[in-house]
Amino acid sequence: MRPSLLLLLLLMGAEIAFGDTHKAVLTLEPNWTQIFVGETISLTCSTEGEDADEDDEAYYCWYKTDKEGGEAREIVQWTKDKSHTISSSVETDSGTYTCKISNDGSYSKSNAISLTVKEGIPRPVLSSDREPVFTGNTVTLRCDMGQSTGWRFYWYRNTQTSDPVAQADGNSYSIISDKVSDGGQYWCRARRGDPVYHTQYSDAVEIKVTVNPKAVATPLSNWTNIFIGETLALRCDIQGEEHNDWQYSWDKNRTSLEYQWQNYTIYFALESHSGDYSCRGTQRRDSQTSEISEAVRVTVSEKPNPVLRGPSQTWLTEGDSVTLSCEVRGSTTGWRFHWYKTAPYSPELVYVLHENRRYYLQLVSDSISGAGGSYTLSPAALRHTGVYVCRAERGEPAYHTEFSQPQPLWVTGLSPPSSVVVSPNTTQHFTLDSLSLSCERSGNSTGWRLMWFSKWTVRDLCPSAWTSETGSTCSRRSASSSDGGVYWCQSESGEKSNPVNITVHNGDVILESPTHPVTEGDPLTLRCRYRYKPSNISADFYKDGTLLQTSTTGEMTIPAVSESHEGVYRCRNPEKGESPESWVTVRVSVSDSGYSKLAVVGAVVGVMIIFIIGTTLSLMYCFKKKKASPGPQTPLPSLSPTSGQQQQNPSHSPDQSLSAGHEGQQGYELLHSASVYDAINTAERYEEDDATAGPSDVTYSTIDQKSTSENVKRKKQKRGGGQPEPEIFYSELKAVKTAGEEEAEQSEPTYAQVIGKKVKGTERV
Repeated sequence: MRPSLLLLLLLMGAEIAFGDTHKAVLTLEPNWTQIFVGETISLTCSTEGEDADEDDEAYYCWYKTDKEGGEAREIVQWTKDKSHTISSSVETDSGTYTCKISNDGSYSKSNAISLTVKEGIPRPVLSSDREPVFTGNTVTLRCDMGQSTGWRFYWYRNTQTSDPVAQADGNSYSIISDKVSDGGQYWCRARRGDPVYHTQYSDAVEIKVTVNPKAVATPLSNWTNIFIGETLALRCDIQGEEHNDWQYSWDKNRTSLEYQWQNYTIYFALESHSGDYSCRGTQRRDSQTSEISEAVRVTVSEKPNPVLRGPSQTWLTEGDSVTLSCEVRGSTTGWRFHWYKTAPYSPELVYVLHENRRYYLQLVSDSISGAGGSYTLSPAALRHTGVYVCRAERGEPAYHTEFSQPQPLWVTGLSPPSSVVVSPNTTQHFTLDSLSLSCERSGNSTGWRLMWFSKWTVRDLCPSAWTSETGSTCSRRSASSSDGGVYWCQSESGEKSNPVNITVHNGDVILESPTHPVTEGDPLTLRCRYRYKPSNISADFYKDGTLLQTSTTGEMTIPAVSESHEGVYRCRNPEKGESPESWVTVRVSVSDSGYSKLAVVGAVVGVMIIFIIGTTLSLMYCFKKKKASPGPQTPLPSLSPTSGQQQQNPSHSPDQSLSAGHEGQQGYELLHSASVYDAINTAERYEEDDATAGPSDVTYSTIDQKSTSENVKRKKQKRGGGQPEPEIFYSELKAVKTAGEEEAEQSEPTYAQVIGKKVKGTERV
C-alpha cells in the first residue's frame, strides 16, 4: 500500500472517531430563526460534552449556504472565536449556517440553522375577540407578530404617546369592561433583543362598551302560586335583543340548573320545586353573558279545595233569588269555575267524597262556559232543588282543583205539580216508628218517583231495608236515623215537587211540624212530643235560637202566620231532652200574589170599559128615537120578570115604570129626572124578501137626571101628596125573538136596582 494513501485513511478514521465523541453544535442567541432588518443575532459553535478549557484549544470555521440546494461557502476561516455575530442584519444575511471545529488535528461538523431576515420594520396586527362589549364582560385584545417569537408586548389606550397601560410577554390583553367609559381606541407594540428592537405601532382598534342587557324571567301564566300537579312554566327574555342570538341558563336558589332552553317547564310540579328562579343569556357569537334576571319566587302548594259560599238558610221559596260563590283560597288569578249538581247514580257521572259521603255529579248546563266565580238562581224554581258543588280550572292544558264542599238548596213552590205525602204527617220521627212516604198528584201519578238525598247521595230508590210498593211509594216499619234526609217527587221529564226534610231521631223528644209550607194567614200548630207515655210534655219553644214561649201542654199555636214566622224551630224539656231543629216555610197566599192582583185589576178595568160603551150607545139610541117620534110613543114590551123569577119590588108596577113613555113632553122631562134601567130591543121584522131574521143585540144603559122641584110636585100629586116612593126600577134585560120562529128562546134575564137620588123633602125607603 502506498504511504500517502495510508496517511489519508488514518486521518479519516481520526475524524470519524472525533465526530462520534466530540460533535459540534451550532446555536442561535436569541433563538430566533426569523429576524427583521436591523436586528442583531449571534451564532455559537461549541463541542458537545467538552469542557470550556478544551474549547479554548479548538479552531472554528463558518459556512453559509445562500439558497436551498446551493453550495456552502466559507465565510469565516479558522479562528479561535466560536461565536459569529450578525449586527444590523440585512436581507442578504438570510441563509443556512454551519460551523466546523478542529481540535488536535480532529474535525467536527455542526448542525445547520436556517435564518431568515425580513425586510422592513414589522407592524403587529391588533384584534379583539368581541364587538361590541357589554358591561360586566371581558374583551381580549390580541397583538399578532406572525411566526416570529421572543417579543414583549406593550398596550396603549387613546394615544400612542402615553405610557403603556399594560405590558406582557404574551400577545394578549384582557379588559374587564365594568363601565361604558372603559371603551376607546387601543394600540399595541412589541420589542425584543439586546440592543432592543421595536416594532411599529399596530393599527388602532375601537372598543365599544355598551350597557349589559338584562335578562327577564317571567312566568308563562299570570300566577306563581301553583299547586301540586300543575305545570310550572317560566320564560327568559333578553331586553332589546333577538332571542335567536342567545343561549340561556337557569338557576334555582343560586344553584345552576342543567337546562339551556329559553322556556323552563316542569309539567307536574311538586312542593320540592318551590324556590327562587333566575336566568341569564349567553350570546352565541362571542359568549358574552347578559345580566342575571331578578328572581321569580315560585310556591307549590297542595292541591286546593275551593270554598263554596251560599245562603245560611238552604230552604228557599220559589221566586227567591240566591247566589252561590266559589273561591280558591290563597289564589285568585286565572280561574274558571264549573258548577255541578248532585244526581242519581249513572256510570258516566263523576263522584266526589266529602266527609265520607259520596256525591254523583252532573254538570249544570248553563255553567259550562265556566266564567266567573258565582252562580245565580233568579228566580229559584222547583227544578233547582238539589245539592251543588263547584270546581275551578285554569291553564292550558286545564288544571282542575278538587271539588268544593256541597251546598244544598231546597226550593218550595207555590203550585207544585206533585207533593210528598208523609205518614205520620210530620217532619220529625222517632227511630223504630213506622214511616211511609209517597208521591201524590191530581190525576195519574205514573212516571213520578220518590227521590231522596241522604248522607251518601241522591237516589231514585227507596232507602235500604224499606219496602217499595211502587216507584212512587216507600215505607218502613221500623225507621232508623239513617233514613233521614230530604225527599221529593220527580217525574221522568224532570219536574219536581216541594222537598220535605225528614229527620229520624234516636232521642226522646221530637218536634211535630208541618211537612209542607204553611199558607200566610193560616194557623200553625207545633207540638213537642215525648217518645214514651204520656207523650205530651211541657216544653219551651224556640225560633232561630230565641225562646218564643213556654207551654205546659207541649203545644204552641200561631193563629195566623206571616212571613216573619218563617224560620228554624225546636222544642226543649229540661228533663226529657231537646228535639232536633225543623225549618218551617211560610207561603204567600194566592190572593196576595201578583198574578191575582193583576187579574182583579184587569177585570175591573174591563167592566168599566163595557159600562162606558154601553152607556154611550144607549144615550145615542134614546136621543135618536125621541127626536124621530115627537108624538105619542109606542109602549115598550113588558119588563116584568119571567116565570120562575121573583118580583123584587111588587109595589112598583110595570105601568108606572113605563108611564113616562105616554106623557109627551112630560115624559121627556121624566126621562131626565130619574135613573132608569131600560131594555132597548131592536125587534126583528119580516121583510118582504127575508124568510127569517136573528135577534139583534140588546143594549142597556143608565140615564140619570136630577129631579126638579116641579117633577117632585107632580109625583106627590100622583101619589096622593104623600112621601114619594123611592125611584127604584127593576127591569128584565133580554133579547127579544119576533114572530116567525118556531120556538122562542128564553134569554137569561138580568135584574138591576136603580135608586133615585134623595131630593129635599123626601126620604129614601
